[in-house]
Amino acid sequence: MSAPMKKSLVMKFGGTSVANLDRIRNVAQHVKREVEAGYDVAVVVSAMSGKTNELVAWCKDASALYDMREYDAVVASGEQVTSGLLAIALQNIGIKARSWQGWQIPILTDDAHGSARILELDGSRLMDSFSTRGEVAVIAGFQGIHEATGRLTTLGRGGSDTSAVAIAAGIGAERCDIYTDVDGVYTTDPRIVPKAKRLEKVAFEEMLEMASMGAKVLQVRSVELAMTHRVPTYVRSSFDDPADPKPGTLICGEEDIVEQQIITGIAYSKDEAQITLRRVADKPGIAAAIFVPLADANINVDMIIQVVSDDTTTTDITFTVPTADFERAKTILEGLRSTIGYATLQGANDVVKVSAIGVGMRSHAGVAARAFKSLADKGINIRAITTSEIKFSVLIDSAYTELAVRTLHSLYGLDQA
Repeated sequence: MSAPMKKSLVMKFGGTSVANLDRIRNVAQHVKREVEAGYDVAVVVSAMSGKTNELVAWCKDASALYDMREYDAVVASGEQVTSGLLAIALQNIGIKARSWQGWQIPILTDDAHGSARILELDGSRLMDSFSTRGEVAVIAGFQGIHEATGRLTTLGRGGSDTSAVAIAAGIGAERCDIYTDVDGVYTTDPRIVPKAKRLEKVAFEEMLEMASMGAKVLQVRSVELAMTHRVPTYVRSSFDDPADPKPGTLICGEEDIVEQQIITGIAYSKDEAQITLRRVADKPGIAAAIFVPLADANINVDMIIQVVSDDTTTTDITFTVPTADFERAKTILEGLRSTIGYATLQGANDVVKVSAIGVGMRSHAGVAARAFKSLADKGINIRAITTSEIKFSVLIDSAYTELAVRTLHSLYGLDQA
């Protein structure tokens, strides 16, 4: 009889978890615990804290207009260093280990250097390494290869999360554990609401909304991958005692959550800027004239509000863009003034988007209306609103961020969760 196949597990450690050699030795103890529990382990590592920023700064210093292919070659080196160091640290405590770079697996991506998307990942080489050599695979996260050109690619900031979930899907791992400097996903930012609670479970859809609405725990694309491939994903703290770690938060299918709150969490994003075009002609094709050029410039437009004037011939159009794209968006629209035909362009970047997220909203009416009344009672003016099946967002003045988050957190009973 052949021996039963061992279960596999992916563990991912972020930059603060591998910030120095002592932290890397601590990570090795976390890995050792899972190896001794009988798992085949693939570990995905980020660059040491601050290293990627340093490498990016070097690229900018070398040339204001640098080649993105060479940028990827430079910034991917941070993860390569960490993977080698962790492999050495594991070997030093008697655990068989070897480092892998993205191209050795291989993780195949498109050629969008600096923000490449994973196209294909064949886990057979990793699985062969488990079965024939019994080694822990220590993988440099955040990187892959564009097959046609043979060039190294990187997956964008937070890309190691995406690497980890993709590898978990590729090897059929039992779960993917994302280790960070927090011990799970909270109902909101504990720095704003000290009563914020760690959630035991969060549905994939909720985590996707929370990540895209400002929660910095996971990269959005990693959650998309986990949801698509149904990879159970834990958010855990690497700062826990390796001998007695806390369970963290499980991100899973909605069907795996027995008791569902109406609202699971409150997120906020300061990365918002508002643009208003006044007295735009109210006729077909105007919206396209505004938003197609912005899309062509890869500027993501979020909230959109249109208010028709009393004479019904003109309209005011308000929308939000990422703060980093604010000036670029204004420049594009100013160049199109004669085409669009607006009277004035107004902008503001002292705004914040606050969102309430929960799959329970599907089956409860009036959830958003309660929030609007509660915010009004606190004297908070809402500039814009967007809603979806499991989320609503309001755009408010940034000065009211903490008050709005606390108000909504209390309103939906999350203080007592």
